[in-house]
This record gives sequence, C-alpha cells and structure tokens, in this order.
Amino acid sequence: MEKLLGVFETAEEALAAAEAAQKELVTKFSTPQRQAMIDSMKKMGMAHLEELSKMEFEETGYGRYEDKLQKNGGSFTLTQGIEALTHEVLASSEGLTVDYYAPYGLVGAVTPCTNPSSTIFANGICNLAAGNAVVFNAHPAAKKSCAYACHLANQAIVEAGGPANLLTMPGEPTMETLDVIMKWPSVKLLLGTGGPGMVKTLMSSGKKVIAAGPGNPPVVVDETADIKAVAQGLTMGGSFDNNLLCIAEKEVFVVDSVFDELIKEMVALGNRLLTPEEAAIANEKCTIATPDGGRATNKKYVGKNAAVILKDLGIPVEGDPRLAILEAKNEDNLVQTEQMMPVLPFVRCKDFEEAVERAVAAEHGNWHSSAIWTARMDRATLFGKRMNTTVCAMNAPTLAAFGICGTGTNSPTIATPTGEGVTSPRSFARKRRFAMGSGLGYVL
Repeated sequence: MEKLLGVFETAEEALAAAEAAQKELVTKFSTPQRQAMIDSMKKMGMAHLEELSKMEFEETGYGRYEDKLQKNGGSFTLTQGIEALTHEVLASSEGLTVDYYAPYGLVGAVTPCTNPSSTIFANGICNLAAGNAVVFNAHPAAKKSCAYACHLANQAIVEAGGPANLLTMPGEPTMETLDVIMKWPSVKLLLGTGGPGMVKTLMSSGKKVIAAGPGNPPVVVDETADIKAVAQGLTMGGSFDNNLLCIAEKEVFVVDSVFDELIKEMVALGNRLLTPEEAAIANEKCTIATPDGGRATNKKYVGKNAAVILKDLGIPVEGDPRLAILEAKNEDNLVQTEQMMPVLPFVRCKDFEEAVERAVAAEHGNWHSSAIWTARMDRATLFGKRMNTTVCAMNAPTLAAFGICGTGTNSPTIATPTGEGVTSPRSFARKRRFAMGSGLGYVL
C-alpha cells in the first residue's frame, strides 16, 4: 500500500516532521502563499467528498452518508482562511502600533470519531492560516478515515508548493501517543473535540488548551411559533447525521397549548411517534447507568438510524424515519442526557417561563448550544440571556449558525469549556504587538 503523507509509525516521528515543516512554513512562505495552500486543500476535499464521506461512514458506522456529504462539504468550503486574521491598529501623533496574529508553532489535536474528515480538514485549514503545524491524535475508531484525510490535505498543500507534513499523525493512535504529543516541548497549544474525559486529560498537561466539551442542547417552542416551520426545522436539525453533532437539538420543551399540534406536524413529516410504552423502553435502553449514579448515552445506538435503534429495542417500525419522537417527562433520562442519536424527546410545559426554566436546567451549564422558536423578539432575547450558550439559534435549526440553512462559517471546534466559542484561524494564533514611537508611521 502506498505510504500516506503525514502518517507516521510513531508519535515522535510525526512530531519531528511537523515541527520541521512549520519552521519552513513561517520562514519561506508568505500569508498569500498560505491561502493558496488552503484553497488547494478545499479543492482537494471537495474532489474527494464522496470518497471521504463513504469511508468514514463505513469505518465508524455512525450517521447518514447523505448528511455527511453536506457536513463535510461545509467543512471543506466554509472554513475561514487568512481573511480571519485581521490587524488592529492604534494610531496617534505619538506613533503607530499594530496588533497582529502570530503562530503558536506546533499544535497537538485530538479528533473525534463522530466527525473525522471534517475535523482534520477544518482544524488543518484554520491552523495553516495561523501559521501552525498540527499533530493529530485521531480516535482509534476513525483512524483510517483520519489518515486518508491527512494524506489528501498534505497532498493538496504540496501541490500548491507548500512543505510536506504540516499535518501529521501516528498511524496507530493510542492514549500513549497522546501522552507523547502532550509532553512534547515544542507543542505550545492543545486542542480537542470530545467529552469531559478528553477535556480533563488535555487540561492536565499544564499547557494552553482549546477544548470542545459535551453539550445537551435544548429547544424551546412557544405558542407564537410557526408550528409547521418548527416541525421542519426540528426534523432537519435533530436528525442531521443522526444527531452526531454536538450542537444538534437534543430535547424539546413545548408550551402546552401547541404541544399536540407540533407532534401532529412531526408525524406528518414521517417521524415515528412512540407510544407511552415504547417511550418507556427507549428512555431506559438508550441510556445506561454510570458508576457515579448518573446516566450516559448508550454507545450501541450513537449515530444509528432511528429504524435500526427501534428494531433493536423490539419496537415495530416501517421504512426509514428520520426521527423517533416521544413525549417525555422533564426528569427522563433522554431529556437530561446528551444522547447523540435520532431519538428526540418532547416535554410538555405549562407556559413559556416553565419551558425556559427547564431548558436552562437540562443544558447543565455546558455553555454549548440552544434554540428557540417564537414570533416574539423579546422572548428570544430573554432566552438568549438565560441560556448563555455559545451558540443560540432563533426560528432555525442550530445548524443555521454554521452556514447550513442560515448564514455562518464552519467551525472545526466549538470551544465551550475553555471559552473560545466558535473557533476560527484567529483562535489558533497568539496576539503580538509592534509599536513605532516618536511619531513614526503616523502620516495624517
């Protein structure tokens, strides 16, 4: 088999190669040349969109192939390049000072098995724009997909005249290879996408960390909302790639006066409504008990089609519905747990105030994502303030914040626990200041 570019037998080899490539990048190439490499990466990603999407679907078994085409395509085309690295200028008769963005150098990154190709490309593009090289420690369940994505990205950079190995990874990623990456002296920044365990591990390094942690994005629907539009938006957002995205809608709090109407519209779109007995089975089996007495998602069902999950639970289903939906109690497992599967619970609330209160509690202070459907801007404003989430959508799926059925840019990492939020090339660069005194540079 042909050797894949950027993929090495050991973490040490991957780190050394990326370190050398980064030094070459910043000493021999201009920022417009970096953008040419980025443009080549985007073109390469789109040329292999179907191949990459199919590969990760077959390797991980997660999500829907048709949705991965849209998700990965957004990562390849909507991720920002050097245009995000704007300069800030302070000027007076005393002189001119410029704040600009400089590289960290070598970055260590942890990628998830839920979004392998998109994370490799999008994190790669952002860090290349910032002048960094990245050493990825891929999730073992997606190592082949990540390796091929890394290969194609490097190939694109080389074809644009850039240095090889700006993106590297060990071919057999483990916790041991991650430990090597974290402790490597030249690695000045760590970034990761995953659960609380991943965040805790990276934080233990003592280095700067940009991390995307867990979320449990709630949705509130009030009595003024366009219910047909709500049903369409929830079906699209809640089922996109089988709810693998961390920003995706995970539970819905609906004002009582429109609850039955919304469920009717959801069913009309082909979603499978569970009976109370079936809902009890799903609520129990789609999550599992944890040693600390809590609940966690049942990984057996993560990213699977609704029909696959229901059949395994012994629940009859016809065709391939995008979502399984159920009426739930506020305290139910599926409401309070980030389930990451197309099984969407709806909670009946007496009024808007109760819906918001329950949504805030169910988000568990993750600062991640939320959405509201309402015709009242004052309620949307109140909701946004109360939720205090990094991403908040109004009258649209949360995907609207990232350029799908809305306006936005792709983000390789939604950094919630560390506070960077929707990341861009600017997130992976450090701020530097250059000052000219004695009136120099001020030409007014």
